[in-house]
Amino acid sequence: MALPPSFLDELRARTPMPGLVGRRVKLTRSGRNWKGLCPFHGEKSPSFYVYDDSFHCFGCGAHGDAFAYVMRAEGGGFMDAVERLAAEAGMDVPKPSPEAAARDRRARDLHDVLQAAEASYVRRLHTPEGAEALAYLRKRGLSDETIAKFGIGWSGAGRGVLAAELREFGIQPAQLVEAGLMQERDEGRLVDLFFNRVMFPIRDRRGRSVSFGGRILGDGQPKYVNGPETALFSKRRNLYALDLAREGVFRGARLIVTEGYMDVIALHQAGFMGAVAPLGTALTEDQLKALWQVSPEPVLCFDGDAAGVRAAARAAEVALPLLSPEHTLHFVTLPSGEDPDTLIRKSGPRAFQAALDAAQPLSEALFTLIVGAKVPEGPEARAALRNRLGAAAQAIPDKALAAEFRRSLLDRFFSLTKRPGLRTAPRHPRPAPDAEAVKAERARILLAICIHHPDLLHDVEEPLSLLELPPGPAQQVRDVLLAWVQEGERLDSGDLIAQLGQSGAASASQWVLRAAGLPMEARPEAQPKEALDAFWQIFGFLRGEAELAEDARAAQSAFAATNDPGAQTRLIRLREALEALRRGEAEAEPGEAG
Repeated sequence: MALPPSFLDELRARTPMPGLVGRRVKLTRSGRNWKGLCPFHGEKSPSFYVYDDSFHCFGCGAHGDAFAYVMRAEGGGFMDAVERLAAEAGMDVPKPSPEAAARDRRARDLHDVLQAAEASYVRRLHTPEGAEALAYLRKRGLSDETIAKFGIGWSGAGRGVLAAELREFGIQPAQLVEAGLMQERDEGRLVDLFFNRVMFPIRDRRGRSVSFGGRILGDGQPKYVNGPETALFSKRRNLYALDLAREGVFRGARLIVTEGYMDVIALHQAGFMGAVAPLGTALTEDQLKALWQVSPEPVLCFDGDAAGVRAAARAAEVALPLLSPEHTLHFVTLPSGEDPDTLIRKSGPRAFQAALDAAQPLSEALFTLIVGAKVPEGPEARAALRNRLGAAAQAIPDKALAAEFRRSLLDRFFSLTKRPGLRTAPRHPRPAPDAEAVKAERARILLAICIHHPDLLHDVEEPLSLLELPPGPAQQVRDVLLAWVQEGERLDSGDLIAQLGQSGAASASQWVLRAAGLPMEARPEAQPKEALDAFWQIFGFLRGEAELAEDARAAQSAFAATNDPGAQTRLIRLREALEALRRGEAEAEPGEAG
């Protein structure tokens, strides 16, 4: 019977080749891979190489994945190999059924739909209506060869044009909805998900299109939109350009994880053929596992700004419980304000290569990611930091590796705390203590609103992520909230409080939820509108006038481009917050007035 491709992909992912082959063949490290004497022909010098997901013998030409290896090593057919590996991986082989056959046909149909849409977008890019998009790509430094390699296209103005074009190939609008290219609006009306956007195909590890990302031209918001979750596509599991990066790593490139489509494309064009990116989310556990199937030491390269530092810290936190002596990470630090795309365009590939050569292993980068710009002063603060460093090492499941991390972190801690006040970076002017206290209290109230009224999180997820919150409990709680929303959990306050405890943020959440000083709008009994109004009011103070004005301009552009009610609501809220901030009316915190 034909097995679902998704099942076979998952089984391959759960069967690392070095462990499988190493039962019969003595393997030794060879760079990032393994080598040994070929089990399929007699040889005295090893020419049999094993990668995370395949093997290849340069002597006899034997080549394949886990299924091919078991078939050659043990005899038997394909299904015998599948059943044996599935049993070891704890997976059930799907039984033949009409439903399973229908799912297989639907998956094949969806791949065909997405391939046809990609061809349509590519064609449209090279027509007069795509001239502005093509000019934008060339202005960003992309060659025609690179544009074609990544299948970049232009969506056009939408309004049913894609459906009309693909109908000629027998593709129905319902299939476009299932593929994540159209969506149903009020009264069953179908509309294009992507319009007036540069289109980037998102492909699976085998190079098949599974979704798209679209970038708007100009300053509209959101700048990038990814397709929704479908039978083929999961933002948490897929990585942009993983199919190309696998080939690049196989040929000797380093596996580099950056933040966006254009960073990946710029890196590939500059010769860094192992670049990938997550798809609009923080790096997930599933994505880390997919990376380690390609390379044991991926290099994480985030933008050189505060948001990039937070992203690196979150990635390290996700990675620690998954680390092993065979799988680790490296971190690249870019100059402030730079990303790979801008750095290469300004200073060329050599500048990025220099940053890549200076990449730090996680064991070294972790200290700075935890501590930040300076070691805290005072015995209480230093004791708390020491506990955090120990807890980070304790999260590593391999005890020997955890002990090494703990020793490395504490050695650096003690070397920097011998003289009180010694810092890891130059001192910068700090706000007066009372200003810091006010900011911390505002952050606490804002987070309490989110915890007690989690239904608001979908509406305020983006603005919440933009805020520069005080380090410590406020940032810790905010990170858990954002991760919880991205995972699509049921929005229940009790479940959220429990999740905070399970995520190691119990004490931080207790700080947020302590009753003293919480205004009525931040309490559970507040009306949703009162809580939402209070959120935006405090958001205005924490965001600052200049940033708030920029947010309002971006929201105005988004509303003008899409006429979307959600964009209109966001624009109204931002303008209200900005006006209140300028009038000074919000100086009395929610609940303090009369």
